[in-house]
Amino acid sequence: MTGNSASTRQPVYSQRVEGVGTVTLTPVDPAADAALIHSWVTEERARFWGMGEASVELVQEIYEDVDRRTTHHAFLARRDGEPVALFQSYDCAEDRVSECYEVQPGDTGVHFLVGPTRGAAERGFSAGLIGAFLSYVVSQESTRRVVAEPDARNEKAITRLVRSGFVLGPEVELPEIDLPEVHLPAKKARLAFFRPGAN
Repeated sequence: MTGNSASTRQPVYSQRVEGVGTVTLTPVDPAADAALIHSWVTEERARFWGMGEASVELVQEIYEDVDRRTTHHAFLARRDGEPVALFQSYDCAEDRVSECYEVQPGDTGVHFLVGPTRGAAERGFSAGLIGAFLSYVVSQESTRRVVAEPDARNEKAITRLVRSGFVLGPEVELPEIDLPEVHLPAKKARLAFFRPGAN
C-alpha cells in the first residue's frame, strides 16, 4: 500500500535530492495515515520497529499519542509526492533514552523506517532520504546533536548510520515503558551520535 493519504496537513520541509527527487516531510495525520504506516511496520523487514503485531487501530492510537506531544514528532517522507518513509524526532531529555546516557542540551533523537520499494532497489535512495531528514533536523534551532538508538541486532541500520556520518556509542538497554496510552518493551539498542559540522 503506497498511495497518498487523505491528510490535509502541509509539508514542513522540502529538499531536492540529487538522484532521488524532491523529498518532503509532512507531519503524520494519525487517522489518515494509520493504514499506510500499519502496512509498513507489520512487514517482516520492519521487525526491529517493534510493531509487527499491531493492529491498524493501535497504530493510530500510538501516533495520536505522538501527535499530542510537543517533544515528539512523526513525519511521512514523500518522494515526488509518493510516501516512501516514516521519520520521527524527539527531545532526548523527554524520552526513555535519557535513562541510558548523559543527555546534552540540544540532543534530538531520531527514528526512521524506509517503506517498501517497488521494483529493484535504487542505489543511494535510503542515503538520500536520511540526508534530507538530517538536514531538516539540524535546521531546527534547538538541535545541537542528533542521537539514534537502533536495535542492537539491526546491523543494516547501524551500518547505514555510520555511512551517514554518525559515530557509534555504547550498547544500552532502553527501559520498558508501560503507561495507559503507550507500551514499549525494553530493548537493547546501540547509541549513535551525529554532530552537525563535525563530519
